[in-house]
Amino acid sequence: MTARILIVDDEKPIRDSLKMVLDEEGYSTEVAGDGEEALQKIQEQVFDIVITDIKMPKLDGMELLDSASKISPETFFIIMTAYASVKTAIDALRKGAYDYLIKPVEFDDMILRVKRLAEYKKLESENKYLRQRISFDPGFTNLIGKSEPMKKVFNIVTQVAPTNSTVLIYGKSGTGKELIAKAIHFNSRRKDKIFLPINCGAISENLIESELFGHKKGSFTGATDDKQGLFKVADGGTLFLDEIAELPLNLQVKLLRAIEDREFLPVGGVKPVITDVRLIAATNQDLYEKTKLGEFREDLFYRLNVVEIKLPTLNERKEDIPLLVNHFVEKFSVEMGKKVLGVDNETMKILLSHEWRGGVRELENVIERAIIFASKEYISVTDLAEQIHGGEQHGYPDQLKEALSIFEREHILKIINKFDYNKERAAKALEIGLSSLYRKMDELGIPTKTSKDDI
Repeated sequence: MTARILIVDDEKPIRDSLKMVLDEEGYSTEVAGDGEEALQKIQEQVFDIVITDIKMPKLDGMELLDSASKISPETFFIIMTAYASVKTAIDALRKGAYDYLIKPVEFDDMILRVKRLAEYKKLESENKYLRQRISFDPGFTNLIGKSEPMKKVFNIVTQVAPTNSTVLIYGKSGTGKELIAKAIHFNSRRKDKIFLPINCGAISENLIESELFGHKKGSFTGATDDKQGLFKVADGGTLFLDEIAELPLNLQVKLLRAIEDREFLPVGGVKPVITDVRLIAATNQDLYEKTKLGEFREDLFYRLNVVEIKLPTLNERKEDIPLLVNHFVEKFSVEMGKKVLGVDNETMKILLSHEWRGGVRELENVIERAIIFASKEYISVTDLAEQIHGGEQHGYPDQLKEALSIFEREHILKIINKFDYNKERAAKALEIGLSSLYRKMDELGIPTKTSKDDI
């Protein structure tokens, strides 16, 4: 990525010559004639480096450095000063500037300093990205969403993860219950230990006790050896019990004791086995109602329900669909070795108006299929399965928020194409800052391509 540089000097010949030299070196540059103009640009756009004179009208270089550091703390400053004012430059370094140049500026020296700073900036950005990936991976990496319902979920996960409290996750099929459980585990103090998921509904009733708590040799027909239960296998880590509502009543008592006493008896055993396990459970049923019907133990329900997380369905967070679509397009394009950049507007309308009974999993499958059949850079309606677009109205959805998002996406695309994908000119025409335009493009699933295409 080319470094973006802002050159600030009240003397036009100086700023123009610096711009010409840096443009020839391949940098993306802008100029400002004084500190106030520069500050306005910094508020509207993101710059990697600012090269500024110290003595300027309205707002001098030191004041600009101070104000800009609050708005854009990641922007690097290079201060320009006359030889007699080197002390001022040193003061600027103490206040956060990264380097200084002596006027008259020697172009070779400037190019060397800018190159060094741009490389450092790039390395810092890459390291920051890797630290974020290491911090959250594989916890938050696959959790995608900017909608209010998902923000609430992320907030709860962030607060409960460092504790040892049991968590009960509610959510329909396809909402990502196991992803949330993983996010809790991999952002907890147990992240270096095992995360062990088990689906209580997928194991037969006569085997589940042995699976969870283990058994002793000869305790039942077929028990030819001692077997360690999952509660012991997960010792020190996290045990995720999915579909907890399917656990038989007789085992619910044993599970409650294992949680409270941190020990249990294997099938046929007489000596308790001690374990340190954090328990996370999940269900797509109303456990409180099941306690009323006598189908789930009330004491176990309250023991599990220390912290409750309710996951929204995809239909309840449709504003996240463009983000999810972009994620799945990128994922399957890489896996299949195809160059697909996104979906066209008509397809996005359909995806936003579709009723997603299968949740995120259904959307993922739809995009995977579309990538298989896509022959262009952008997925079109014909690439979708017939049950997704067959007989559907392709106009705007009824919900005002979703309809406005579609209109906003179409309008921004229209303006961007009008200016041949020059985002600076498009942002100016839309009367928003360049950083705001990039943010909107990200939120609305518009690829930040560099050439004009019919999308």
